Amino acid sequence: MFVKTTNGQLDQYPYTVGNLRRDNPNTSFPKRPSDAMLAEWGMQPVTKTDKPSADHTKNVTEGTPVLNGDAWTQVWEVTDATAEEITERTETQARFVRRTRDQLIADTDWMALSDNTLTPEWATYRQALRDITDHAKFPWLDDADWPVKPE
Repeated sequence: MFVKTTNGQLDQYPYTVGNLRRDNPNTSFPKRPSDAMLAEWGMQPVTKTDKPSADHTKNVTEGTPVLNGDAWTQVWEVTDATAEEITERTETQARFVRRTRDQLIADTDWMALSDNTLTPEWATYRQALRDITDHAKFPWLDDADWPVKPE
């Protein structure tokens, strides 16, 4: 990941070797140009940073890199999501949880057949799966919020 600079000022981000070739069609570049060659053409590497974690009420987008000393660093911007974005994310997550729940129940349906005796532990597990949509954190469940399958 690179920035394109002129006189130390950012011109374009992101900028790739493909962009360099496109912008300079009459110049032949090696397959893998060296960092020194790229610097001669105004290309500077950008140091990646970890994307911040955020819940469904926030948007995380990549911002414009900043120059720290002589190195460009990736920047992230965290903003509030709109009510519509939050609603859409919540509905999508709820559909995902229901599909997961339905699959977990289907995986145990064979235990509830008439020629099989369903143990109390399995009956409790299956009921807990059916009740997962009543969980206080639904649909934003952690792994620990799901019922534990009996042994």
